[in-house]
Amino acid sequence: MPGDRALQRHLRLGGVIAYATESCFGLGCDPRNRAAVQRILRLKGRPQAKGLILIASDLAQLRPYLAPLPPELDLGLYWPGPTTLLLPTRQRCPRWLTGRHSTIAVRITAHPDARQVCSAAGMALVSTSANRSGQRALRTAAACRALFGAQVRVLPGRVGRRRRPSTVLNPLSGTLVRR
Repeated sequence: MPGDRALQRHLRLGGVIAYATESCFGLGCDPRNRAAVQRILRLKGRPQAKGLILIASDLAQLRPYLAPLPPELDLGLYWPGPTTLLLPTRQRCPRWLTGRHSTIAVRITAHPDARQVCSAAGMALVSTSANRSGQRALRTAAACRALFGAQVRVLPGRVGRRRRPSTVLNPLSGTLVRR
């Protein structure tokens, strides 16, 4: 990832990035930075109550947000990959991430570009489709630059072959939220 320190600084200062994921470009930021999360919500026109997904390159990046998980839950059945899990949160998990929900949506991505961005950032990242709410998700860096201009730092990358967003499920209840 070009300029790991520059990327880390951008995120630490509340910057928003656009990066390639499994099915589209995503908008991301430091999930601990409320102002950055609110910036993404404004860019998209998305209500905070819906909550957001976090992606990571490994489980350690998600641990600060997750309550202890039952030992019988085998996360290896789902990750790395395009499956987002709804998992219980730590008591101190920010509400600006979970919205009205009692769980948080998290994924360890297998997409090489998204994985590299999380590794370079040294943290999990907010991951929501790069688009205005209700519009088609963007699939190119050029489209992200055209829509968001200087408000977003667009990273180079290639979108994966998936045509649909990640599957979302709660592995503890067995509830499938999005296929």
